[in-house]
Amino acid sequence: MLDRPAPQVRELKEITVTTDSRDYLSHATRQARTYDDYELLVDVDAHLQEGRFWSEIIDMLENDVLKQTAEAMMRPGVQPLINNQPGMIFQAMAGRVPHQSGPGETVEDPAVHGHPFVQIVRRSMDAMGIDYQVIFPTAMLFLGMNPMDDIEIHLSRAYNRWLTERVLPEDKRMLGLLYLPFNSPTACEKLVAEFGNKPGVSGFTICAVRNKPVHASQYMRLYAMIEETGKPLVFHAGPYWDDPSFTQLNRFVSMHALSFVHYNMIHMTNWIVNALPERFPKLKVIWVESGLAWIPFLMQRLDHEILLRQNEAPGLKKLPSEYMSDMYYTSQPLERTDLKLLEATMTKIKAETQLLYASDWPHWDFDPPSAITTLPFLSEQAKRNIMGLNAAKLFGIPVKRVRPQPETVLASRPHVS
Repeated sequence: MLDRPAPQVRELKEITVTTDSRDYLSHATRQARTYDDYELLVDVDAHLQEGRFWSEIIDMLENDVLKQTAEAMMRPGVQPLINNQPGMIFQAMAGRVPHQSGPGETVEDPAVHGHPFVQIVRRSMDAMGIDYQVIFPTAMLFLGMNPMDDIEIHLSRAYNRWLTERVLPEDKRMLGLLYLPFNSPTACEKLVAEFGNKPGVSGFTICAVRNKPVHASQYMRLYAMIEETGKPLVFHAGPYWDDPSFTQLNRFVSMHALSFVHYNMIHMTNWIVNALPERFPKLKVIWVESGLAWIPFLMQRLDHEILLRQNEAPGLKKLPSEYMSDMYYTSQPLERTDLKLLEATMTKIKAETQLLYASDWPHWDFDPPSAITTLPFLSEQAKRNIMGLNAAKLFGIPVKRVRPQPETVLASRPHVS
């Protein structure tokens, strides 16, 4: 018999919450070679995992009673003052993905290399081939359902201080959105006035999981203030299994499929039917982390209803779908199971000018840039627009590459190359 060389088998290291982002994303780094010539790549939705840094945010609370209460509650795996939902622990994928607890990877000396969170974000950007990344909170996504409104007010101020004082100044590649405690319009106005022009603040976010009508009169001054800044207003979707409708669902996947769309659909409907695009024509609005499949459905549904009952929306000068096609959307989670439907959806929303790439890293269902760059029906220019040029116009980002070469990133991690 012929002697055959023994096959070279290399055992891969187990992926855990302590895995370095550059190792976790090594395949994405290899994929980055295929779009390395893109002039700009912007990730419009990546997440802060607050768990690891929650004590720093608590330390910035200006209410002594809440601060002392939170400090007394502090223990591993617990984020005091956040109303945690039952069942959400399923997002952690049996502990393999640090969805709630935050990344546990080792970082270099903060005194030399900067804040640990900045180091972790920089690693993920470099690994995916991203120039700039917009950062959102995670646990605070459903803070709007906290029965104690004052907790949201105080936590949002502490978070915004932490973001603008401790994190954003360390790396201009990180872009921040101010968290607005939307249940309290006056508090929102104060935050916009105080933090809206801080370096690195690129817009304002409303975490959509809440039961507040966006068209209520008490919000009009807030929208006018944001419109005047020229920066976008973002509605970030989220999960909420405690919603009475969703308590009928007996699986996490069922709730996750519907909840992320539900709240943005409600807010979008109120935004359109009550003619807020006419009242604030220069206010740029972005709808984040709902995917895309819901948009053509709502366009058709609202057009149909409004044509039958135009007297109920007297402020509209166009069809709802026309207003919706002038808004902005992020791509994640991109529904790719039927490319013909996806192509029709992207045509309907004018994706070439209105769609923004988003990864949702480091969450379990994140999309690497290849989710967009490999779509066969998009033109090369459409891909470049979606991957960065649209965001450059929206956020005022210079069209200039600042990311390292993929080969440089891979060379720094020789054990995964």
